[in-house]
Amino acid sequence: MRSRAGSSNHTIITAVVCLALATVVAAMASLNVALPDIARDTHASQTQLSWIIDAYSLVFASLLLLSGAFGDRYGRRTALIAGLSIFGAGSALAMLAGSAGELIVLRGILGLGASLVMPATLSTITGTFPPERRTRAVSVWAAVAGGSAVLGLLSSGVLLEWFHWQSVFGLNVVLAAIALIATLRFVPESADPSAPRIDFAGAAISVVGLVALVYSIIEAPDQGWLAARTLLGFAVAIVAGVVFVLVELRKEHPLLDPRIFRNKTLAAGSISIFAQFFAFFGFTFVILQYLQLVRNDSPLVAAVSVLPMAAAMMPTARLAPTLVAKAGARTVCASGLALVAAGLVILAQLDAASPYPLMLAGLLVLGAGMGAAMTPATAAITEALPPEQQGVGSALNDLSREVGGAVGIAVVGSVLASVYRSHLDLSGVASPVAERARESIALAEQLGPRIAGHAETAFVSGMHTALICGAAAAFAAAIGVATMLRPARRRSEARVELAEPVA
Repeated sequence: MRSRAGSSNHTIITAVVCLALATVVAAMASLNVALPDIARDTHASQTQLSWIIDAYSLVFASLLLLSGAFGDRYGRRTALIAGLSIFGAGSALAMLAGSAGELIVLRGILGLGASLVMPATLSTITGTFPPERRTRAVSVWAAVAGGSAVLGLLSSGVLLEWFHWQSVFGLNVVLAAIALIATLRFVPESADPSAPRIDFAGAAISVVGLVALVYSIIEAPDQGWLAARTLLGFAVAIVAGVVFVLVELRKEHPLLDPRIFRNKTLAAGSISIFAQFFAFFGFTFVILQYLQLVRNDSPLVAAVSVLPMAAAMMPTARLAPTLVAKAGARTVCASGLALVAAGLVILAQLDAASPYPLMLAGLLVLGAGMGAAMTPATAAITEALPPEQQGVGSALNDLSREVGGAVGIAVVGSVLASVYRSHLDLSGVASPVAERARESIALAEQLGPRIAGHAETAFVSGMHTALICGAAAAFAAAIGVATMLRPARRRSEARVELAEPVA
């Protein structure tokens, strides 16, 4: 009886932490469906729309390692409760927001909550479950982490068919409340008594560097790519990166030991994960605006339109281990990234009159590429480290994903905004009207059919360039992975080649 009771408790705990995980992962993508409505109601510019989406990812990524260390030292249940409380309260306030600036700040607060939740969910499983239950629970956790972004898009599309964009935040409140109550009731406290002191200095330097980089990229369309403020921001990011490495090398217990990147297998896996989510979140930011503002699809139709990508990704991910066994991790991972690039190139051919089968072809190739590349990349990170460093591997996998998403949204959104403004034909339009049209396509479409037509053309041009940039990043990552991963010696022995463990 005790065995069955324990099994039941583990199942409940797995369900609770996965609900918390799904809540914060879905929020990364779900608001993309509501961007056209948000732009119309708050008069947000294209740059502000980038910030509304990226404020969440930026804070999430910046604080992920610090929050994970907090949970390990002071209690994972405590971190979950704090994170869900912050996330739920921020979402409730966002339902009352009336301006783009308020939404940007509140999305950042949601990112703070999410950074506490995500690492605590996995470490609760690995820190409290017995080995015979741990593997299955981790596999469920991974499936939820992978599928929740698409689920977030679909649920938002359904809500927006009948309700206002605030309902997306309302769903966050409901899910966070349920997860919080269940955490208080079912999740045990756990902590690592031997966890080292938190490296606040390393955390602060990494936050400064990442914020400076993303801020400079997003603001570049407004300030100018060669403006003093933009160049200063890039310089701060570079200096912060160098200082971070120097400081962490001197630490006995660093937040992230730069020496682990001497392991080429691990470095290749990190590059692959970064590039995949750079492409995915950048693509999502662009394509959902295209579907609603250029093709005039409803939010639900727009969300459903991108589902074939997930339909291709999931079976390919399940097939990936077999492909790795036959062809080797290097071939499968690099080929997957090349397919991601090819999918984005196909999608870059879309215009206002393109038939859906063209988009479908690009989605299927993109999804298959991500499915093929993700599994060997994750394995490259985890298997390249010894057992005692698996926590580092898990954190690095999450960090690569979140930083890739944050930078992808920033780069793709900024390229879109820059090209949109430079290609928008406003000859003969009064200055105040022209200035409003330059802010975003959603505002331009409210200014009459002539301006709306020019805005759609300019947006499509921006989308083409932005997606090609994403494709270039994925292709460069494919070359890097092919260079860094060792080829399998024989097809029958194909596997992830491990570099020397880091001391």
